[in-house]
Amino acid sequence: MRTPQADRVATNSRGHDALSSRTNASLIGSKPSSPARRIRSEAGVTEIWDENDQQFQCAGVVVMRHTIKQQGLLLPSYSNTPKFIYVDQGRGFHGAAIPGCPETFQSSGKNSRDRRESSEDQQQKDQHQKVRQVREGDVVALPAGVADWFYNNGDSPLVLVQLLDTSNAANQLDQDFRKFFLGGNPQQELQSQRSSNQRGQHEGESRRGQQERYRNLFGGFDERLLAEAFNVDTKLVRRMRNENDNRGIIVQVQHELQVVSPQESREEEEREREHQRRQGGGSNGLEESFCTARLKHNINNPEDADVFNPQAGRLTTVNSLNLPILRHIQLSAQRGVLYPNALMTPNWNINAHSICYITRGSGRIQIVGDNGQAVFDGQVQEGQVITAPQNFAVVKKAGSKGLEWVSFKTNDNAQISQMAGRVSVIRAIP
Repeated sequence: MRTPQADRVATNSRGHDALSSRTNASLIGSKPSSPARRIRSEAGVTEIWDENDQQFQCAGVVVMRHTIKQQGLLLPSYSNTPKFIYVDQGRGFHGAAIPGCPETFQSSGKNSRDRRESSEDQQQKDQHQKVRQVREGDVVALPAGVADWFYNNGDSPLVLVQLLDTSNAANQLDQDFRKFFLGGNPQQELQSQRSSNQRGQHEGESRRGQQERYRNLFGGFDERLLAEAFNVDTKLVRRMRNENDNRGIIVQVQHELQVVSPQESREEEEREREHQRRQGGGSNGLEESFCTARLKHNINNPEDADVFNPQAGRLTTVNSLNLPILRHIQLSAQRGVLYPNALMTPNWNINAHSICYITRGSGRIQIVGDNGQAVFDGQVQEGQVITAPQNFAVVKKAGSKGLEWVSFKTNDNAQISQMAGRVSVIRAIP
């Protein structure tokens, strides 16, 4: 449960952290960037943008993208930072294991898919925490330290664009992102490569030594202690450690992954959307706990657009008002669609950095700093990321095939101020 006092503490903590760890944005130039590292696994690819790029150091974030093949499983892991994920393509299952929450999804042997009726099957009931179905246009929010996984049960690749907020107050380590895997044998290249002036040379050498053999968490524990803790034999513990597995962090499931998950009908989706509209997205801090919190919200439906022009395009925002979990992780997002050759008038982000991922099309973006000089003026295209620092003015113009993007913002209720148009600051001035 969150209180107003706790929210103010979290906000102030973030502000203090921003002053101590973010790069001076006025000294840098923004430019669109593509992934710097590409790590292949058995059933997919993980791409990571350069953490040492000054625009990401300014915003205090790391951006990565997972592409999961059909029947591919992104193995369970947790991070030292909050995670904000946009489903760019495909559909699948998402599971998040929130500490202390009950296993509310249960099945009995007689209702299992294979419908075997042996007494053994009747006794082996499947139960786990809630599993969510995700689809294109969903955003998924996860607090720091919460383990999660994804599985592609669709007929096309599942593409996940992920933002890790390393400057969030929830991260009490250094500015490196850290992935803690609960399965598989992760590749060494998944470790953060962000430079840190605060880390001594000796610590850096020690860290590199640890990277030479990068394993899941079970690999660091004594076999006998694990066997005692889990009440299993050491043979099973060695399988948990998975030291000789070279499949990476995205593995192929040989047979379709079976989980307990109700099928949501279109009518149920419409009822949930209508309920959210009536509630206005508000929260009194009592009716929602972490165990029952909504972790996802779809921003791809044109009917939910916050701003719409039939000749130009639309904008859809998700923030702590319509997805309350964002109040805890201090992030929000905006989905933008510009029709061919349409223009989004100049504006600036009042209280957040904006990390923009181009999902479709191409276009021109200009970003202007406090000295009146353009820090970027050029073309962007699908798959690139560009950062607009807080208060820097931005204008977007779509190309001949339109321009679509999703912007991750470092405030749970990010706001923009327009420089032109009916509600612009210029019109508000006498």
